[in-house]
Amino acid sequence: MRTYKYINLLIGSMLLLSIAYSQSALFLLIAPGARAGGMGEAQVAVANDSYATYWNPAGLGFQEGYELSGMHVNWLPGLVDDMYYDFIAGIAPVENLGVFGAHIIYLNAGEQTYTDANGVDLGTFLTYFTSGAISYSTLITENSSIGFNFKILYQHLTDSFVHVEEEKTKGTATNFGFDVGYLSKGYFGGRLDIGAMVSNLGPKVIFNDEEQADPMPTNLKLGINMKVYESSFNRLNIVYDVNKLLVGEYAAMDWDEDGFIGGYDNSGAVYESGDYNADGQKEIAHTDSWWKGIFTSFLDDWYLGGDRDMDGDRIIGGWNADTVATVGGVYGSGGDLEIGNSDGRSITNEFSSLIHSFGLEYWYNDMFAIRAGYYYDTEGKITTPTVGAGLRYSNYGFDFGYTVAEETHPLNNTMRFSLLLKF
Repeated sequence: MRTYKYINLLIGSMLLLSIAYSQSALFLLIAPGARAGGMGEAQVAVANDSYATYWNPAGLGFQEGYELSGMHVNWLPGLVDDMYYDFIAGIAPVENLGVFGAHIIYLNAGEQTYTDANGVDLGTFLTYFTSGAISYSTLITENSSIGFNFKILYQHLTDSFVHVEEEKTKGTATNFGFDVGYLSKGYFGGRLDIGAMVSNLGPKVIFNDEEQADPMPTNLKLGINMKVYESSFNRLNIVYDVNKLLVGEYAAMDWDEDGFIGGYDNSGAVYESGDYNADGQKEIAHTDSWWKGIFTSFLDDWYLGGDRDMDGDRIIGGWNADTVATVGGVYGSGGDLEIGNSDGRSITNEFSSLIHSFGLEYWYNDMFAIRAGYYYDTEGKITTPTVGAGLRYSNYGFDFGYTVAEETHPLNNTMRFSLLLKF
């Protein structure tokens, strides 16, 4: 059992993805499929089964025949014991039209309890997240395809409105989003495939009001799939993906260098508790709209913004390193550098936010597979190797993936099992 006030902490730890961001709907970034789980979650340039409805819908354009797949996993067993994740997908080709598909995601975060400000038990509720997507893909040339997803998602934090720290909080949110994918095959003598996908395009998720809305986890994936060896019975592929969250996000920053955070309304009029500067720029912590964040996410960590307000007093500086108030001080009240703390930012800060996935896949006789991978996320502090295996017999497929992590890591002992049926 957990209290309501710990839900945000639970969800943040649960996903272990892009912890520096304040997005909602992060459950959409949990990777389905044990095959991908064994390959460090590198799949955008592979996408050759029904899991492509998630990884890259453009991969459906090359597929023939009907297929169903599914996965059930106890998620983050090293952190909690009652959380699980389900994924089911299917594809169907339609002659002269293309290939259609769909998938459903369901994440159950377990039963929670919540209390009022005095610690009185107010009951229990179930926290869960779900989404459904419809996919379409078609070939645009003999060796390239494009694909799309349209998705509806529902997030259920609580059963109804609850009061958290004297604030009335709505417990549910419904939203929609889009994915666009591209896949091109046959480079370097047919050995190299290239994939790209932008996922979770859509408006911000609103639980309470628009001012408190969180952005969707819009994500750019680029990947390659290199066939390094092929013979009659043996096949070895090397796969690499790089991921970039397309969310422009800013801490409280002094954009106009006047030494204060805000002080004006959005029209430029003086307003003591205003969130904007005289130029109409928002200086309190905020995120850009999804359509703007696609572009600003490549600049927000090093080029855009100003000195950060580290202690939250809306004043830049005013203290010395020993936390003594002093005129001309460049530190905040907590001893953190505030005046000049933006000087050290560079384009390398953007590269540190990239997530890298490496994978190896060896097939023997197209029946048995052995896999290995590595997931490297500096900002999220996730650096874990993965292993896996697969079996194909007739129209059936079985895959297993395992994340190798330290005993204290929430991903420790995370095992994925998935099934696949062709007909």
